[in-house]
This record gives sequence, C-alpha cells and structure tokens, in this order.
Amino acid sequence: MSLRTEGPVGFQTATDNICEAGRLLHSMGMAPATSGNYSMRLDDGSFAVTVSGFHKGRLEPDNVMRVCGEGKALEDKKPSAETLLHSQIYRLFPDANACLHVHSTAGVILTRLTRAVIHLKGYEMLKIFPGIHSHDVSVKLLAVENTQDMQALCDVLEKPLPKVDIPAYIIRNHGFYVWGKDMESCLNMCEAMDHMLSVEVSIRKLRAHARNGGTK
Repeated sequence: MSLRTEGPVGFQTATDNICEAGRLLHSMGMAPATSGNYSMRLDDGSFAVTVSGFHKGRLEPDNVMRVCGEGKALEDKKPSAETLLHSQIYRLFPDANACLHVHSTAGVILTRLTRAVIHLKGYEMLKIFPGIHSHDVSVKLLAVENTQDMQALCDVLEKPLPKVDIPAYIIRNHGFYVWGKDMESCLNMCEAMDHMLSVEVSIRKLRAHARNGGTK
C-alpha cells in the first residue's frame, strides 16, 4: 500500500499507515517486542498514536487511538507512554505529519559505546533527509539521556530540538525518533538512520580490532 499522503489525514488513513509501518519496521528489526510508538497528525487537529502495550509488528486497527494536541487521550484507551514526545514534535514542527520512534539495535549499541557527540559525515544516505543534496556534509545527531519521566525529557529537548540538523534525535540506550511530511518519508529516514548507525558501530569495532593488533 502507498504510504505517501498530503498534509494531515483522516483517522482511517492514519490507522492504515501506522499498522503498515509497524509491520515494515518489525521486518527490519526495529520493533522488538512491544517497543516503539508511531503517530500521524489528523485533519481535525488531534493525532493518531499507537495504544500502549501492543506488538508493533502485529498491530490491528483497534491498537491505534486518538489523542488531543497536548497528548491526552480522546478515547477510553491508554496511549503510548511517550505520547508527550510526539505532541512536542507536532507543536515545534508544523509541517510534520508523521512521527516514528523505533528501537534500533545499532543505535543502542552506539550510544553505549561512546559518550561523544555523534556526527554522521560523508554518507550518501544523508540525502534522504530534507534539505540535504550531497553526501559531502556532516550532521550532528542530537543525543539525550534516557528517563522514564517524559515531561523531564520534553524539558531537556525543548531548546535544542528546533535547531537540529536533521529531523531526528536519539535517546541513549533506548532508540531514535524521526518525523516528516508523511509516513513514507519517516520510514525512509528510519531505514537510512539505522543503516548509518550500523556502519558507525562496525567502524568502531574494526578500529578496536586494529588497535589490538588484529587479534581476536
């Protein structure tokens, strides 16, 4: 099915897109167990988001619900624990109509391997992000500490988020967020980001191997 849409969408379209995104992300290894949360901006000013506690690779229409712009439930269901972060993205980025939070293995490994600033440089895959037209760039991936306090995390993100180089950030030891004009663009960014983070992990492994004289 096509995941390309124009602007905010109706609830049924959002539900279809979110369920399909879950299946695709699970097939790419970015939706283990019940992890992750996905959303889309709706044409009535609210947004659709995954219900808490369901496996994203096996989502059904009833596993998607409506919340208001502030992230509060508009149905008798429990929204994803990180709904407030989606609400923040939609507030700060009016052109964002979809948002994905995935649990990338490479992203978790990389943020456990290094506390340094994460720069993505020279990757052809960077061209998947809006406004980037060449591999010959270096972008900083905003990284923040993990916490179960979503309001505290929103507070940490509020100032740096509008200034990010690309529509993405990573929560250390957890996963990353991307947002874009539709679900298609978000899925493409997820796949590209996971690829680049995987390469970064491999580079660090090879460097460590070389420093150890190439021994096992």
